[in-house]
This record gives sequence, C-alpha cells and structure tokens, in this order.
Amino acid sequence: GSGRILDQDFQRVNRSIADGTFFENAAFVGAFERAKQRGTNVHLLGLVSYGGVHSHIEHLRALLELARRQGMEDRTFIHAFTDGRDVSPHSAVHDLAELPEDRIASVSGRYYAMDRDQRWERTERAYAAIVSGRPVWGQTPVVAVQASYDRGVTDEFIEPVAIEDRPSLGQGDAAIFFNFRPDRARQLAIKLLDAEFDLTTMTRYHEDFDCPVAFEEQNVSETMAEVLAEHDARQLHVAETEKYAHVTYFFNGGREDEWAGETRILVPSPRDVPSYDHKPEMSAREVAARFADEVGKGYAFAVVNFANPDMVGHTGSIPAVIKAVETTDACLGGVVEAVERAGGVSLITADHGNAEQMLEADGTSPHTAHTTNPVPLILTKEGMGLMEKGELSDLMPTALALLGFAQPLQMTGKSLLR
Repeated sequence: GSGRILDQDFQRVNRSIADGTFFENAAFVGAFERAKQRGTNVHLLGLVSYGGVHSHIEHLRALLELARRQGMEDRTFIHAFTDGRDVSPHSAVHDLAELPEDRIASVSGRYYAMDRDQRWERTERAYAAIVSGRPVWGQTPVVAVQASYDRGVTDEFIEPVAIEDRPSLGQGDAAIFFNFRPDRARQLAIKLLDAEFDLTTMTRYHEDFDCPVAFEEQNVSETMAEVLAEHDARQLHVAETEKYAHVTYFFNGGREDEWAGETRILVPSPRDVPSYDHKPEMSAREVAARFADEVGKGYAFAVVNFANPDMVGHTGSIPAVIKAVETTDACLGGVVEAVERAGGVSLITADHGNAEQMLEADGTSPHTAHTTNPVPLILTKEGMGLMEKGELSDLMPTALALLGFAQPLQMTGKSLLR
C-alpha cells in the first residue's frame, strides 16, 4: 500500500550488525545493564530460523555476541521458537545444533509461541515453558526436536518444553524478544508485559506497549490509504483474522489507526481446527460475502485478502491446498462481480508465492515456505492492458491512475497501465 520499496526491518537490523551500531543500541545495552546491576539473567526469545520473515538466526547470534561483550555470556539464555513454515519443516534439528546447547532454556513450536489468532491457550503453553519451566524435558534441545520428528510432529508444532536445569524467565531478569515482525510476537509480548517482566523488543510490536524498543517504526507517509483520505475518498479493507493485519497495519505502512473514510471488516478465522489443512476453505466465503455486501456503498477503493493459498500452503498438504485454491477461485469470482456491479474494476495479484510449489527439488519432501516466483497481475477492465515485469511497488500507482488521482512524490513505483 505504500507504492515504494520500503526499508525492511530485516535489512535495518542486518546493516546495524554490519556497521557495529547493533552492539551500541541503547535498548539492547540497557537490558543487559539492568540485569547486570540486579545480578539476574538475560533471556533471548524468538524464532530460531534462517527464514528472514519474522526473525533471523544471525540476529540471535549478534545478541549472543553482545552478551559476551557485556560480560553476561554465562547469564544469557535462549528460548527458541522453531519454524517449519518459512523454512523446511525439519530445519530446527540443524539450526538448534548451531547454537550453544547449554544456553537453550526452552523450545516451543511457533504454532504455540507465535499465535496471532487470539488462541490464548496456545500462547499460554509457550509462556509456561518460558516462565514456569514446565513441562520439563530431561535431555538436550536437539533430542527434544528429534523426538518430535519421531512422533510425526514437525517444527511448527513442536510442543513447548523447558530444558531441565536451565533457568526460567523470572522477575528481575531481562528479556529481549528478537522477532522483528510484530504480528506474531504480540500475544506472547502481552503476556510478558501483563506479568510486568522487563521486556525489550526488536521493533515496535504495538503502539500501546510500554517497553524499550531497539528499532523504532519508520514514518511512511503518503500511503494509498492516506492519499485516499486526502481526497475524501472512502475506502474498504476486508480480511479474515489471519490476514487482517496485512490489509490494515502493513498495507497502511505500519499505521494501526484508521484514516478518515476508512472502513475495516474483520471476519474471524476458524477456531475449531488445529491447522487449516483440516478446513482449507477457512472463512473465505464469509470474507467474500461481507465484501460483496459492503463494496457497493460508495467506496472509491477497496482491498480484500484471501488467506487460503498461503495459510493452507504452509501445511504442505497437497489435497488441502487444492481445496483452498478452488475455494479462493470461487470466492474471487464473486468479489469481481460485486466490484463490477459497483461500477469498478479489479486488480488481482499476490505478494508472494506458496501454493504453486508444494514439493522440494527432490520431488517428495513437502515445501511449506513462501516462494519468490513471479506472481500474476490481472486487470478486469476490457480494452486496457498492463505492462510486463512490474513490481509490487507499482500496484498503488496503477490503482491511483485508474482512479484519476495524482501519484505523490513519495511513491516511487510507476503505473503499469498501457
């Protein structure tokens, strides 16, 4: 929604490590200093992964190096969340083996530690392993992961365990949450802040969180939503829970609040299944129905997200993904028809791939991560074409051109209309 290539938090952190400013960051150094003064421990919480979507293992290594420089190496512990979505579902056994084994205090699959669907019972299980030290696992973290594999449980779903004889996060300790993407870090952060733990976060997880932040939000002005508000043009944003942040917070350049004339519709994602391969249709039909009911009520612009191909694609179940794509296709047809009835045109695309590649190169292992394959862009206006080889940053300039609104200078993308 910004019409430009933004400086991603992943790269901001990477650059700070490369130029050394990471090790002078006041939020990080402050956490270590407070623990040092109190004679307590520092706990590093986050997704241990090479995925680069929510976190990166190199950021954790940098924090361990900072602990060494602060003389806190022996009082710093890791609470590792295992991935399995943005990387191979069997990566954790190798990734954890790269870390100092005696520093890992707990292991939790991201299904529990990084829920964003208000399933607090999942968050509670990860919290219990981190704070209460239960249930206890008497062997090494790598053995815990391998034991899960032996039961047919992959990285995402590894049940939270506390490693025996390692300290839990206690009052007086300092905690650093090193995920840079906010949406899947919020629930656990809320639990920790509500319990009044000394928490520092990599980025700003929510504007209401009262805690030190290492990398504050960037000011992204003149996004699509802001431009529409400046023109007094009404706008509609619709998604189910799993992708609601994508059509609001992320689409609006990291802004939580609505703009003038902005209507948001949140459709609850299913809560009666452990994962979406059990219900690949998710809430797509209600998303489409709510959108169709609303879009004809005087809106100049609308954005709607269907979560199915991505969320079900992450499960690696090919039959479920086929059902997810079929459902999305049918619902998308209804959306396009509703837009046409309202006198509008549709731009249809995706921000990355997933469902189109379900197997790894060996032809047998499930592929559960995003892809960087080119995605289509479809314009439903007869007699008008699109230029080839566009970028995601060109989408909003294209939409503004369709609306007849001037493109702000801050948007560096270009209209793809021809």
